[in-house]
Amino acid sequence: MNGIFRLTVRYLLYNKFKTITLILCVTLSLLLPVVLQFGVTQFEQELQFRARSTPLIAGAKGSRFDLVLESMYFSQGELESISMKEVEFIEETGYALPIPLAVHFTAQGSPIVGTTLDYFEFRDLSVAVGTSLKRLGDCVIGANVAEKLQLKPGDRVISDPLNVFDLSGNYPLKMLVVGVLEESNSPDDDAVFVDLKTEWIIAGIGHGHQKINVETDKDLLLKRDPQRTVANAAVPQFNEVTEENLASFHFHGQAETFPISSIIVVPFDEKSEVLLLGIYDVEQSTLQLVRPVVTVNELLAMVFRVKKLFDVNTLLVAISTALLLALVFLLSLRLRKRERQTMFQLGCSRATIWKLQFTEVLFILGASLVLVLMVAIVFQMYASQVMRFLFF
Repeated sequence: MNGIFRLTVRYLLYNKFKTITLILCVTLSLLLPVVLQFGVTQFEQELQFRARSTPLIAGAKGSRFDLVLESMYFSQGELESISMKEVEFIEETGYALPIPLAVHFTAQGSPIVGTTLDYFEFRDLSVAVGTSLKRLGDCVIGANVAEKLQLKPGDRVISDPLNVFDLSGNYPLKMLVVGVLEESNSPDDDAVFVDLKTEWIIAGIGHGHQKINVETDKDLLLKRDPQRTVANAAVPQFNEVTEENLASFHFHGQAETFPISSIIVVPFDEKSEVLLLGIYDVEQSTLQLVRPVVTVNELLAMVFRVKKLFDVNTLLVAISTALLLALVFLLSLRLRKRERQTMFQLGCSRATIWKLQFTEVLFILGASLVLVLMVAIVFQMYASQVMRFLFF
């Protein structure tokens, strides 16, 4: 048997191009369904776990899928904003803990999430290095953000403008990194967390600028009289919150009217959850209150319907690849007819000759399976990050 293995290996090594081509053909035909199955399984587990840990989500009426995905994965959607008075309303009912989320901006490509300290407790997030949010202008970054941008406590990160040609709508803010979260293998690893007031400063609702008094340059003033001094838009605004200028930051308007993206609603018990659902399940309500688990199941049902099409396509590709390989082996047998005759004349039995052919096939299949296994192991290690990058 050792002689058969030796001859087979020598033949495959001598015909390198043919061997590599056959191995790649078999590997690719096997790899597609394996990776697809791993991807769909990881996609399902990722969505289900995040959805089960999020009881209810409140947001503007519209697409439930966008609302759930933006609230759980911080994707930049087209959701209409709601106001802080909705948070106050849920608090006043006494049925649940509302956790506001404002997801409108990014910092070097990573989503900026404006929220409260309740979010960290709700998601069981702890700070690995540094401290939690303390004052205006601070931010806490996820583990992946810290690694990707090479940031640590004490560094600064700047928010991205919505439009690089028009800075009138929002002001890029240089934020102080005060902490790095422990890795949680969740979308929180890829986010930059700030206080809601910091989010509103980026949105242009609040700002800080130099003090306006009688000594201020008249070119920076809109109106000056004995009672008051009014500045114009030429007054330079601070793009960073420091200890020296912290007191100058202020907001225009009532806090209850300030915008947020959505609200994570954590009911205190089952009865409270039912009562809340009843409050928002009326036509007069401007908000929708959804169960993420139900919405995710609907989304997965559509995904699995699409997967059936991929399964049919994979089956057809596998059949065509098998037929192609069979044709290649048949042609190879015809081309090697004289070789088999020579081996038979040297004393090899016909059974031994066919064993050589069969061993070649086994070697090619074995090498393909090893490659598929290696790629599958690597993909499984990074499946969560890949799925999050592709879909969220």
